[in-house]
Amino acid sequence: MPMIRLTAPAGALTEAGRHRVQRDLAAVLLRWEGAPDTAFFRAQAWSYLDELPEGAQTTAEDAELRLLVQVTVPEGALSERRKAGLVEDVTKTVLAAAGLEQSDAPRVWVLVHEQADGTWGAGGSVIRHADLVALAKGQRTDA
Repeated sequence: MPMIRLTAPAGALTEAGRHRVQRDLAAVLLRWEGAPDTAFFRAQAWSYLDELPEGAQTTAEDAELRLLVQVTVPEGALSERRKAGLVEDVTKTVLAAAGLEQSDAPRVWVLVHEQADGTWGAGGSVIRHADLVALAKGQRTDA
């Protein structure tokens, strides 16, 4: 039940990038989380695109384009290796969507927020990481 949110200044993404970046980011997140590639799990990977109005983002030094990706996952869903892979692939995905080069990678920041077990709810119930793992195992055997 991961969520991913890209915050970008309006006009920062190419037209093609803007149309595909949300699904691409959700797919990257699911892959690194180790979730099965099923309709159920794809539907649980929420992806947001927040476009800021002109002038709403800058730094203390310059006004170069900056892009922020915030990822929220259940605590324990990502090992250190998976976090590193996620950050690398998310950065590449955002760079491509903005028509930027790998040398522009420092413009993309990725923050991984781990939601403590027992503090994530859906459908009126608390969802625990162990429940998701069991569900994923069942989905894998159904495929």
